[in-house]
Amino acid sequence: MASLMKAIVDPKKNWLAALHMKSISNRLRKYGLRYDDLYDPYYDLDIKEALNRLPREIVDARNQRLKRAMDLSMKHEYLPQDLQALQTPFRSYLHEMLALMLIKRRACTNTMILHLRLPLDTLGNQLVGAHTHTRTGEMLNL
Repeated sequence: MASLMKAIVDPKKNWLAALHMKSISNRLRKYGLRYDDLYDPYYDLDIKEALNRLPREIVDARNQRLKRAMDLSMKHEYLPQDLQALQTPFRSYLHEMLALMLIKRRACTNTMILHLRLPLDTLGNQLVGAHTHTRTGEMLNL
């Protein structure tokens, strides 16, 4: 099932995906944006953390592209054709750092699950609704 989905969205295998990618590329070029500029750091904390870990020059360039795009949009204009030709809308700068953040979050979540202490009865079954105090080991019924 996963390989079918990858084949559907792969522009090299599906002409409709290639057409969609070309359309997105043209729209991003008109405003001088990259695809990674469209990620919202207020929506996803992983993106916010990834942007905080990137070098300052990359983040400043991203902010400059976003400001230029907003300015062009407000003026109902596009970049000149010679500048549009220089744009690289699918050149990623955030993908690697975002993948690293997701790996760290999964590792942290797995560590938290391993360190969670749940009380067991004499048969080894997990007790429902009972929790232990982390320092004293006392049973707490919540």
